[in-house]
Amino acid sequence: MKKPVIVIVGRPNVGKSTLFNRLTGRREAIVDNLSGVTRDRNYGEVEWDAKAFVVIDTGGYVPESSEVFMSEIREQVKMGIEEADRIVFMVDAKDGVNPFDSQIGEMIRNSGKKYFLVVNKVDSEHQESLVNEFYELGMGEPYGISAAVGRTIGDLLEVITEGFPQNFDYEDDKRLKIAIVGRPNVGKSSLTNALLGYERSVVTDVPGTTRDSVDSILKYYGEDIVLIDTAGLRKRTKVKESIEFFSSVRTIKALSQSDVTIIMIDAVLGLEKQDQKIIDEAVSRKKGVILAVNKWDLIEKDTKTSSAYEKGLREKLGRNEYLPIVFVSALTKQRVFKLVEMAKTIDGKRKKKIPTSELNEKLLAEIENTPPPSTHTGKEVKIKYITQGGEHYPVFMFFTSYPKDVPESYKRFLENKLRELYDYTGVTLTLVFKQK
Repeated sequence: MKKPVIVIVGRPNVGKSTLFNRLTGRREAIVDNLSGVTRDRNYGEVEWDAKAFVVIDTGGYVPESSEVFMSEIREQVKMGIEEADRIVFMVDAKDGVNPFDSQIGEMIRNSGKKYFLVVNKVDSEHQESLVNEFYELGMGEPYGISAAVGRTIGDLLEVITEGFPQNFDYEDDKRLKIAIVGRPNVGKSSLTNALLGYERSVVTDVPGTTRDSVDSILKYYGEDIVLIDTAGLRKRTKVKESIEFFSSVRTIKALSQSDVTIIMIDAVLGLEKQDQKIIDEAVSRKKGVILAVNKWDLIEKDTKTSSAYEKGLREKLGRNEYLPIVFVSALTKQRVFKLVEMAKTIDGKRKKKIPTSELNEKLLAEIENTPPPSTHTGKEVKIKYITQGGEHYPVFMFFTSYPKDVPESYKRFLENKLRELYDYTGVTLTLVFKQK
């Protein structure tokens, strides 16, 4: 069972990002009077009153032209409605009812989804009377809040999350979950189709077409493997920014639900900035990661092509050079099932528990040969004991005399030693240093 999804929609500058930040506990610099500042961090997970849910802020780019302006908002609201279990429709108490509010309200009313009309910027009880004007939208009782100061947010959450499961174990599905992510038009749907053996997704050459979120089950030698978010692509309007916005939302959602993420890279275009962002997101979420270089059939090759390409790619990856690289063609199905085998191997490594006695025997010997540097005051940093924790991904705890004085370079040395000893290719490791 997946966490319920709440989507915040509305005109720009009504306070969607401020509410998003308050719910997710983030205080990132994405709140501004300029339309279009909400770009990167637009998906978050929230726990409130023992209920867990996902919240999406739809404050994406909106151009200045009033005609395109409304078509942008309409597109974002459409996608938000598709994505949502429940919709928070936010309006601005100080602006009053805006013609755009009426149009958005009509779309939401016609959606059949459960919605809540939220009037923001009601900063004190003296401003409560501003809420009454919004009854004219015909969307039931408006809820007055102040996202900026947190006024009546708890009351609102109580209403919105009514019926959400409490203390639900969202991790009870033991099947391997693989997300296939990447930039638009890199071949994600083609790879999904190649793995499933039938056309689950309608493949087009139009980058950035959007999708409904549906998981597929891959039957692999008697095992059920979940391929996350593989539904049919559908052509959208010309509104490119909204499509990119929701594409990134879906990428982060798919990442968060996966055990192993296959990040697809276009062999012709190479590793681009957007690819790096997706890689960093997957690593920061402690996922298993495989880099699939797709469209390899389009590259002119000789005997050294793949090794030269891989070398260049690893140089760009920097600290993430431990990630496995597989050259594939979704079109010809070249090596596509190698990705599944590799995902299974990485998943096994993520779950493997190394006995404490073995860890200490092997690693303490390496540490003795190459001890950590002394503190800036000349005191000796001694690592006495190592143990593994982490239920869903490996966490290694190092007990030491001066945990804050272990430099990053030495942490990397220890991580590399762990990788050498236990072949953690494609597995993100977490190293924690504690006072002995």
